[in-house]
Amino acid sequence: MDTFETFPEQAEAKRLLRAALAEGPAHAYLLHGPPGVGKRAAALAFAAELLGSPERVERRSHPDLYVLEPLGDQIRIDAVRELRRDLHMRPFEAERRVYLVLGADLMNEDAADALLKDLEEPPSYAVILLVANDLGPLPETIRSRCQLVPFRRLSERAVREEIERRAPGLGEDERTALARLAAGRLDRAARLLDPAAAGRRNVLLDVARSVYLDPAFEPADAAGRLMEGIRARGAAAREEAQAGIEGLDLTAREAEQRVRRAQRGAEREELLATLEELAAWYRDLLAVGSGAETAAVHSDRLDELREDATRERLLGAEQACEAVRATWRNAEELNVTPGLALEALLVELRRGLAGAVVTA
Repeated sequence: MDTFETFPEQAEAKRLLRAALAEGPAHAYLLHGPPGVGKRAAALAFAAELLGSPERVERRSHPDLYVLEPLGDQIRIDAVRELRRDLHMRPFEAERRVYLVLGADLMNEDAADALLKDLEEPPSYAVILLVANDLGPLPETIRSRCQLVPFRRLSERAVREEIERRAPGLGEDERTALARLAAGRLDRAARLLDPAAAGRRNVLLDVARSVYLDPAFEPADAAGRLMEGIRARGAAAREEAQAGIEGLDLTAREAEQRVRRAQRGAEREELLATLEELAAWYRDLLAVGSGAETAAVHSDRLDELREDATRERLLGAEQACEAVRATWRNAEELNVTPGLALEALLVELRRGLAGAVVTA
């Protein structure tokens, strides 16, 4: 088994990276695609092949590997200037030096302009690997000077196999539901397997159902319940980041920026995942109500879905899906305030599903 078999699927990306090793690497590559689908693992595997030392590359201790990650919410020009100074040092041990830029789509304009100069005329021994979740923020001038290596969301089968490997005791229905909720992302599957995630999911589905079942439903209170889970995920990520920076040569400011970024990133990801799961519940009402139970994401909650998918709720459920998706787009593209966005959404959902509320 070669090193690229350590992450699942991604046949096109693996083909391109293997061809690069066989034919000799280009000076720059841009690995791009959704989070949690294997880009970072692929970049490290490629670097390990180029440098010939998988263990040290994995530990990031190889002297010819340079790793740049965002501090705070951006990669700023000072960090790229430091990389550029290192770029003109010849290899210490290997034939090449490999420069791995994680979160390349978070470079600000000045940082991207600075990096462009070395992408145009890099040293012959340098291979630059950019890893990005989104091509959009990267200037065309950057993209055009890199070999593009695309990554896709993973199949439900691949995610289910990973879930079974990590949690072999789960039942088939729960395993299927978690694989579908992960939406092709292993990072999200790992999040769902966190013991705390089961509690957050129960709260989320209770809120989703209370919108149309509870005559005394209060959007502000429900939004607060969801925000508790989002903040808890952020706090856990902060603790993980603090543990991860121990022993690293960072200034106090750099350490705090990295920790804050981890916390904000986890809270944003939890908000987006919450909205996706909420949309999936209302979409499942439509699927079950129309007799397509096998398409339900929440396959482990079919009894509740059958009970709730009454004819009078189907139109409201369809409108609810659209409302949640609109909120998701705003949260993904804009700098929204999560608590206010969730409260406004729940007000809209209540209004759309009010006719189906059970009265005492």
